[in-house]
Amino acid sequence: MVHADASNFAEGITKDDAYEQVLLQAEGLFYGQRNWVCNLSNAASLLWHAYKSLAAPSSEVNWAGFYVLDPTASEQLILGPFQGKVACQTIKFGKGVCGTAAATKTTQLVEDVEKFPGHIACDSESQSEIVVPILSGDKVVAIIDVDCAVLNGFDETDKKHLERLADLLSKSCDW
Repeated sequence: MVHADASNFAEGITKDDAYEQVLLQAEGLFYGQRNWVCNLSNAASLLWHAYKSLAAPSSEVNWAGFYVLDPTASEQLILGPFQGKVACQTIKFGKGVCGTAAATKTTQLVEDVEKFPGHIACDSESQSEIVVPILSGDKVVAIIDVDCAVLNGFDETDKKHLERLADLLSKSCDW
């Protein structure tokens, strides 16, 4: 298969099926490639195209990507591969949704970002967000960050599958 075909999703696909395709395609793309830049770049593209193939609210995703542990600063994330508008470049652990996920090592599923204490507004159009930490051993090495331009853009289905993707990335990259 041509690599770019991995980003093609059937019209009318269910969210569960789209995530299963993301995971299957990611596993294939990661095979023999352990560089985290390559793997996060392809994962961001897969997620972006999956969301755009789905009905609302998933089709309203306006940012999908990663922040990685900043090697030059303690407890700070730095912008990684993504799809969407330009984004904040650094985020301290404990700050905003991404920093909270990194500090607590837990998924943050936020129905309304305006109600999240200390939310960092990289894009004023974002109204909901999900952030999943990627761990290597017990250390946060990156986070998956997905924003949606509508309230309640994410649910337990997103959480379950994005946590599976985080696990796959943890095992597939040399951090």
